[in-house]
Amino acid sequence: MTLDELAHQLGIKATSSKLPPVMSWNPELSGDMDMVIRKDGTWWHEGVKIERKKLVQVFSTILRKEGDDYFLLTPVEKWRIRVEDLPFVVNMIERDQGGLFAALNIDGVVEITTDNFALSELDGLMIPMIHIRDGLWARFSRNAYYQLIEECDAIEDATPEVSVRGGLVSLG
Repeated sequence: MTLDELAHQLGIKATSSKLPPVMSWNPELSGDMDMVIRKDGTWWHEGVKIERKKLVQVFSTILRKEGDDYFLLTPVEKWRIRVEDLPFVVNMIERDQGGLFAALNIDGVVEITTDNFALSELDGLMIPMIHIRDGLWARFSRNAYYQLIEECDAIEDATPEVSVRGGLVSLG
C-alpha cells in the first residue's frame, strides 16, 4: 500500500494536519505487526528504519493507546505495535509571546502548559514529558530538556508555577 492509498483509506490528505477519528474506530484486532517505535522516536518496520518522514507522520496520526498496548488503526484494521518508551519525542523548545511550545519529532507543535506537562520517574530520575493527545505522550530529548531548564530558569522568578531545583523542572 502506498502512502497516498493509506491516506485515502483514512480520508485524509498525506500533508493534512487534521487527525483521523481513531478513538471512534473499533475494528477487530488484525494481529501483531513487526513495527517498533524506539526510545529515540524512530520508527522501525521488520528491522528496517522507516526513512520517509511523511509515512511516519501518517502512521503517527493513526496511533492509539489502549492500556499498555499501542495500535495502528484504520476503520477496518487494528495492528498492535511495540513502543519502547513513549511514542513521541520533543526535539526542541520554542518561546514566543504566546507561551512555551514543544516541537515534536513528527513535525507537530504543542504548547507546554500545567495541564499537559508531567514528570515521570525513570531509573531514579524525574523526567519531563508532555501529553500530546488521547493518552499519547512525548519524552523530551536531552537537548529539549536543557532548553526547558533554561526557559524555566529565565521565568522562574516571574512565574511562581515554574520552579527548577537541582535540574528538576516543575510547572505546578
